[in-house]
Amino acid sequence: MKVTGVLPLFFLPLCRRLWPCRLAGLSIALLKATALEAAILAGHLLLYPTGLIQEHRCDAAPGGDGTAQLPVRPGPPVVLLHGFIDNRSVFLLLRRNLAQHGRQRMESLNYSPLTCDIRTAAELLGRHVEEICERTGSTQVDIVGHSLGGLIARYYVQCLGGDLRVRTLVTLGTPHAGTRVAPLADAHPIVRQMRPGSEVIEELARPAPGCRTRFVSFWSDLDSLMDPLESACLEHPDLDAHNIRVTGIGHLALPVHPAVAAGIREALDTPRPGDRVAEGLTVA
Repeated sequence: MKVTGVLPLFFLPLCRRLWPCRLAGLSIALLKATALEAAILAGHLLLYPTGLIQEHRCDAAPGGDGTAQLPVRPGPPVVLLHGFIDNRSVFLLLRRNLAQHGRQRMESLNYSPLTCDIRTAAELLGRHVEEICERTGSTQVDIVGHSLGGLIARYYVQCLGGDLRVRTLVTLGTPHAGTRVAPLADAHPIVRQMRPGSEVIEELARPAPGCRTRFVSFWSDLDSLMDPLESACLEHPDLDAHNIRVTGIGHLALPVHPAVAAGIREALDTPRPGDRVAEGLTVA
């Protein structure tokens, strides 16, 4: 996530990776993506205080807030999990988009920015999921995780038995293979856990036979927080995983852009694990 808003910190490392190929066209795309990231960052900073506390949870009747424009879609509740040093406000537009297309049972969870262990956060997520299932009467949930949120959800699914509860896990710019970006951030223990070769990344690489959850991973070719870029792809021989490449937008835009939201809806609407999701999503 481009949380600093200081352009050179992210622009220069990405240019070094992209310079040898298609520089003219990519530089224009990069400038557009950077401008979009800056605009999204500015808007998100304004909204950030609204997401500091957990949302009020209630089972509202479909269409109660006037946002639903299509018939209510069947399916489990959707749990939205934010990234590092963020909160549930990042999902404001995605929630509205899902609600307008018939998704009414959605909950955005917050975890503390002081969280220092992905495994601890995954255990907390598991308790939230159990509470949601008990309250809603559903036996399963779908999860959409942005960045670190996707890694926390994957650990819950793959290492804590969460595949019994999670039907589909959608990740947005999640460092499944670990990322080497911003080495100075290693002072934070949870950042160290997102490095290639960390204990958590090694745990997730272990065999996971019989995992029931279907994984859909969105990764962007202009995501400056993924180093290498393909670290946001989920490659595991035991997992039902589908990687969808997004072009033309950066890390912050993944949970915001309407074209990505359409891809998320398609992933959530897929009726059962094993059905393919259309790949090659391109954002103009």
